[in-house]
Amino acid sequence: MTDEHEPQGDPAPMRAISRRLILPLVFIAAAMVAAASWFVLYGMKGGGSKEAATSAAECPVSTAIAAKLAPLATGELAALAIHSRPRPMPDVAFAQDGAATSVAAFKGRTILLNFWATWCAPCREEMPALDRLQGAAGDGSFSVVAVNIDTARLDRPKSFLSGIGVKNLAFYSDASGKAFQMLQQSGKLVGLPTSFLVGPDSCEIAVIAGPAKWDSADAMALIQATAPK
Repeated sequence: MTDEHEPQGDPAPMRAISRRLILPLVFIAAAMVAAASWFVLYGMKGGGSKEAATSAAECPVSTAIAAKLAPLATGELAALAIHSRPRPMPDVAFAQDGAATSVAAFKGRTILLNFWATWCAPCREEMPALDRLQGAAGDGSFSVVAVNIDTARLDRPKSFLSGIGVKNLAFYSDASGKAFQMLQQSGKLVGLPTSFLVGPDSCEIAVIAGPAKWDSADAMALIQATAPK
């Protein structure tokens, strides 16, 4: 019977074995960290350059506009997210006074593509400012395209717009809800209102979730900077 207090052997050999096992693992871990660092510094950098080149090739006009607008997203438009690498906007379909149209129909001009509903209180509050923006800046190179997404009681949107004195906005609608669903499924649209700034090459330059003061001096300066020189 062995005494439980009796030494069971010299621990030195065990420590030596442990060191022989641990040291290679340390070197392996260090190599893995170095490899990961190389990937982050060089691999991702290369991927970013490729993505930037793709963006510039697909969306040359919008890429140039985005660079001009970046310092202007301040003040009342501080929440506007301007993309450094604009990408093509999905060609969502909707109607203009009952006639079928889509984002592609506006190619050649910059649009502020806004989605709103009569049951959305912030949308209702924002609409007069969008109307004033269209009145002040709407021309052959820029338009506000405010798309109503009510799918029931379809008389309400026009009645609402008339009631608040809207006089500059054309009436766009998505009574089927398909455009809204398409943008939701792509992760581009979560709630209302949401506005996309889309360039003349039909590429998404910027997006803002929530209402904005589109008739403010900040908004006017930003929209004027999208005009072709």
